[in-house]
Amino acid sequence: MKLPPGKIPVEILKEVVFKNLGAQRSEVVLGPAAGLDGAILNVGSKDAIVSMDPITAAVEHIGWEAVNINANDVATFGVEPTFLFSCMMLPANAESEMVQTIASQMNTAAKELGVAIVGGHCESTPGLENPIVVGCVMGLTEKGKYVTAAGAKSGDKLILTKSAGIEGTAILATDRKDQLSKVFNEAYLESARGFYSQISVVKDALTAYRAGGVHAMHDPTEGGILNGIHELADAAGLGTRVFEDRITVEPETAKICRFYEIDPLQLISSGALLIAAEAEAAGKIVDALCREHIYADVIGEFNPSPHKRILVHKDDSAEMLPRPPSDHLWIALSQ
Repeated sequence: MKLPPGKIPVEILKEVVFKNLGAQRSEVVLGPAAGLDGAILNVGSKDAIVSMDPITAAVEHIGWEAVNINANDVATFGVEPTFLFSCMMLPANAESEMVQTIASQMNTAAKELGVAIVGGHCESTPGLENPIVVGCVMGLTEKGKYVTAAGAKSGDKLILTKSAGIEGTAILATDRKDQLSKVFNEAYLESARGFYSQISVVKDALTAYRAGGVHAMHDPTEGGILNGIHELADAAGLGTRVFEDRITVEPETAKICRFYEIDPLQLISSGALLIAAEAEAAGKIVDALCREHIYADVIGEFNPSPHKRILVHKDDSAEMLPRPPSDHLWIALSQ
């Protein structure tokens, strides 16, 4: 089977990766599973939340993203990210200035989040065309003071913060600026590049968790909003009903997606946050987010049938919720 770009299919994760996990240790409270953002480890009087992700497509802001994307995964547990390890792999014959650029971006992002960079590795790697940065973020919390992506319950409301395709919009406006500048003016592309400032969901997640009533959170990365919803439902073994007209798509995202003929709901969406919450608490959570100037809305709800995942379109027609085989960013980058 030839693998698509980006995340490997969940079937291979289940049949191959999750069957090769080394030794069993009692300190592992939560290990790998489909839809989960990280692990939970028993470290004495506290629990450690640990998550790891590579940054492969965002070239100009790769250091910034390496910190924020990994910090996001820890924050979806309702836990503040605190420590970062990184592995920086650079193209062969890269200039030392590339190290300076990536390291300074990581330093700035980490300081803004209160994260300490505590270790890692840096090398020049033969065969690479673009740099790759792998990050691993940890956060510490009191015993049991967290939620997981598997915690959604039937009847929960599904809340989305911000909008679809945030990260994908920023990447395309930055890394394909020469191509897009033939169609869009510089002011418009500058606005789209500014979406990088929205990529952190640490404030979103901690605000929602502290408001109470949150059962699960997940940041939709590869595969966009639609894949993120599937991952949240997969982790809980539930179905869902989602209303397309409640999912915000900013004008910059919509226009760039039309140019590349891709779906903004299937475009990498770091910066948005999916929240499963008690129905009675949904309004309180949305209000708490809005007080922090974070736009949020209820876009659907969960049901008990994992085979009943429905997307309701703006004209009230409905279809099974599409599951992206690959992120639409890769479609755009191939053009």
